[in-house]
Amino acid sequence: MGPGSGPACDLTLNSILPPALREKYQHPAVIRKVLAESRTIAIVGLSADRQKASHFVATYLQYAGYRIIPVNPHAQEILGERTYPDLRSIPEPVDVVDVFRPAHECPEYARQAVEIGARTLWLQLRIVSLEAAQIAEAGGLQVVMDRCIKMEHGRYNGSMHWVGMNTGIITARRARRWF
Repeated sequence: MGPGSGPACDLTLNSILPPALREKYQHPAVIRKVLAESRTIAIVGLSADRQKASHFVATYLQYAGYRIIPVNPHAQEILGERTYPDLRSIPEPVDVVDVFRPAHECPEYARQAVEIGARTLWLQLRIVSLEAAQIAEAGGLQVVMDRCIKMEHGRYNGSMHWVGMNTGIITARRARRWF
């Protein structure tokens, strides 16, 4: 573990990618650059259900200052943002396409990401599609896969602490002893 990391950071180090592909699709410099240079994130598979990971991640990203664009054909609005049925329907530029859908659906989202001129295709934790990565890379996109964008943002901006994420619900600060 590197400086400033702890047990919580190890959570995302358990990748299902082989080491050679981790270097390619989970490189820290690439992730830092994507997070620093991006402002608009289309979230494919964003759920209106507050209990779902996609909703929690989108809420966090909004709070962190990113503009989120929900992509869900079964909803009209999520988190105060108009929802689009697919990436092609989005009328504005998108920096990152963050996918919360099964791996077998990812190649189609990669094609759409290339068509709309997105800069990065990000496949969430435990989602791996080498076919989607090849499509995106051939279209000039950066690819990150098998990583949670919320956890990575927390890791690189200092909101991931020694026992977990700083969610505001449970503190990671050590208790002071007054005796």
